[in-house]
Amino acid sequence: MIPQARFERRISMKREYMDGILYAMLFAVPAYVLGLYFPIVGGPVFGILLGMLFAKKRRPEKTESGIRFTGKKILQYAIILLGFEMNLFHVVEVGEQSLYVMVFTLAAAFLAALVVGRLMGLDRDMTALVGAGTAICGGSAIAAVAPVIGAKDRDVVISIATIFFFNVIAVFLFPFLGHTMGMSDQGFGMWAGTAINDTSSVVAAGYAYSHDAGAYATIVKLTRTLMIVPVCLFFALLVMRGAKKSGAGFSLRRIFPMFVLYFIVACIVNTTGILPAELSHGLGMLGKFAIVLAMSAIGLNTDLPSLVKNGARPLALGMVCWAAVAVTSLVVQHALGLL
Repeated sequence: MIPQARFERRISMKREYMDGILYAMLFAVPAYVLGLYFPIVGGPVFGILLGMLFAKKRRPEKTESGIRFTGKKILQYAIILLGFEMNLFHVVEVGEQSLYVMVFTLAAAFLAALVVGRLMGLDRDMTALVGAGTAICGGSAIAAVAPVIGAKDRDVVISIATIFFFNVIAVFLFPFLGHTMGMSDQGFGMWAGTAINDTSSVVAAGYAYSHDAGAYATIVKLTRTLMIVPVCLFFALLVMRGAKKSGAGFSLRRIFPMFVLYFIVACIVNTTGILPAELSHGLGMLGKFAIVLAMSAIGLNTDLPSLVKNGARPLALGMVCWAAVAVTSLVVQHALGLL
C-alpha cells in the first residue's frame, strides 16, 4: 500500500505536469499531422520547429514543469512504446553478413564523430548525439541517447536538425548514385538501410530504386534500430566511469537507462506475438506521437538565435559522419561480395 501522503504527492505532481503536457500538445498534434503528409520531414522536426517558433511567446508559469517533464520523461516512455513495433526475427532475416556491415558502419560513425568532434572543439554530448543519430536511426537514436548522457535540449535540437538535413539529401542522392554504380537491388537495399538515418527516408530512397531494394532496405533499417540497446548501455557505462574518475557520487540505478531495459521487454513481447498485431501497431504509433510531443516541448525551451549561431560546426560534423558511414557500408559490402 502506498502511504496516503505519498499518494497525494504523486497525484499533485501529475496535476502539475498536466498543464505543460497539454500546452506542448497544442504544437504536437499539428506537427504529427504535418509529419503524416510530409514523411520525409517527419513529425519530430515539425514539432521542434513549431515549438521554437513559440518559444519566446509568454505562457503560463504553471506550464513550465510539465514542459520540462515532457521533454525528458515522456521522451523515455516514447522509446519504450517504439519497442512494440520491433521484431527480433528481423535480425535473422538480414543475415550474418548484414550484421557485419552494421557493426562496421556503427564503428565508423562514432570514430568519425569522436575524432572530428574533438578537432572542431565540439563537446562530448554533441558528438555523441550526432554520432548516434548517424549510426543508428536518426531522431529515435538521439531521443534514446540524450537522457542517458544528460544532454541539453539545445544539443538535442541541433543534432536532430543536422540529421534531418542529410536525410533529405539522401532521398534524392542515393538512388542516383546507386544507378550510376550499377548496384544490385540487395546491394542498394543494404546501402540505404545502413547509411540513411531516418526510416521514412530509407523507405523513400529504397523504393525509388526498386521494389525489392525498398523491401530489403526496410528490413535492414528495422534491424539497425535495435542497435539502440547496446549503444545506450555503452554510453551509460561511460557516464558511470566518468563519475568514478571524478570522485563524484553516483547511483547505478539512477544512471542505468532503465527505459532501454523496458524497450527490450517490449521488443520481446512483440516478437512472441502474444499481443494482437493491431494493439502492437497502436502502441508503436503512440510512441511515435510521444516523440513528436517531447520534441515540441524541447522546441519550446530552445533559443533559436543561439541555435543558428552554434549550428554550423555540428552540421559539418554530421556531413563527415554521414560520408564515413556511406563509404564504409560500400567498402564492407564489396569485401564481403554483397554488391
